[in-house]
Amino acid sequence: MTLQRKRLYAAATVLVQAGLLAACDRTAEIPTPAPTATAGPTVPQVAAPKGPSRLILAFGDSLYAGYGLDRGQSIPDAIQTRLRQAGVNATIVNAGVSGDTSAAGRQRFVFALDNLPRKPDLVLIGLGGNDVLRQIGPAETRANMTAMLDELKTRNIPAMLTGMMAPPNLGADYTRDFNVIWPDLASRYHATLYPFILDGVIGDTRLMQADRVHPNPDGVAKIAERLAPMVKAALPTLAPSS
Repeated sequence: MTLQRKRLYAAATVLVQAGLLAACDRTAEIPTPAPTATAGPTVPQVAAPKGPSRLILAFGDSLYAGYGLDRGQSIPDAIQTRLRQAGVNATIVNAGVSGDTSAAGRQRFVFALDNLPRKPDLVLIGLGGNDVLRQIGPAETRANMTAMLDELKTRNIPAMLTGMMAPPNLGADYTRDFNVIWPDLASRYHATLYPFILDGVIGDTRLMQADRVHPNPDGVAKIAERLAPMVKAALPTLAPSS
């Protein structure tokens, strides 16, 4: 096992242990406690720069929704700010819903796409954390993720996956079958992949909220610093909006 994968496994273990401690049962969803505002600066609003507009849909669970954070502090907000600071005229529509499993996301995916003002240039999909906490079978998670990517392929919309990982203590079979979903699908659908959305943040109390599951504003900033360049790199290949 590579050092990087060992580090990701360790981080995933912290995520699951934190979620299970917060929930005290195997039917837990992210999040289980009532949301509370987290102290910290709101992501500064940056005016859209000149140039072709880019519409991005951020579709995920509480990690996208900004659970426990003030309005404007979510990961999609932070990415949008960084893209605009880099000269990309991007607007990110945040369709994160706290507690969503991949199945719940699949049920509302078409609705979210159909209710955008126009066809998006890119869709970010960030689901799977609640599947791990509920120990949903990897085959079901894979089927749900595949259905959403099939929908994007039909509409000729590129995707970027922010992945999730299962820890070794859920068993070798579960871990193997779950963790391979995101790299497999990224390869199959030619999607950009960030293997584990909480990499470098989970387990660091300076970057996490008190529930140990969701990032605080500083954690969001670190995640966005890594994701924004990847999003920017995916956009130049897209045809400018008419």
